[in-house]
Amino acid sequence: MKDTEPSGTSITLRCPFCLTLNRIDLQRAGGRPKCGSCHRPILLDRPVKVAEEDFEQTVLGAEALVLVDFYADWCGPCKAMAPILDEIAKKGEGRLLVAKVDTDRAPELSQKLEIRGIPTLIAFRAGREVGRTVGFDPGEIQDLLERVS
Repeated sequence: MKDTEPSGTSITLRCPFCLTLNRIDLQRAGGRPKCGSCHRPILLDRPVKVAEEDFEQTVLGAEALVLVDFYADWCGPCKAMAPILDEIAKKGEGRLLVAKVDTDRAPELSQKLEIRGIPTLIAFRAGREVGRTVGFDPGEIQDLLERVS
């Protein structure tokens, strides 16, 4: 789905099926945006995986608020965080993007952003970090979202 007029909530995501980059207006996310190439749905009511090579364009280039979960598949607290992030993505659909970055597959990015422990959640707005929390603390996640919203 390609938009010609920026709305202040646009993001660029890679289609998980055909890997084409798509510009999407989050405010239209409820209408189930589709990939401009393969026409499969791009689901934004759940966290989306972002690879190291797409981070700058997807997260830092987003006009909307992006909450990024830096995690690893082997991490117990990261697994416990998953249902909370699912709920945040569902409730925030149309207003924010919840993204996930696997720190084992993105070592340079993790080092650059000084990820020292996981799970680490970082909120970005207009390419800048606006808040961060480390560890599994559901109350802290809510506080972070209230501070940056």
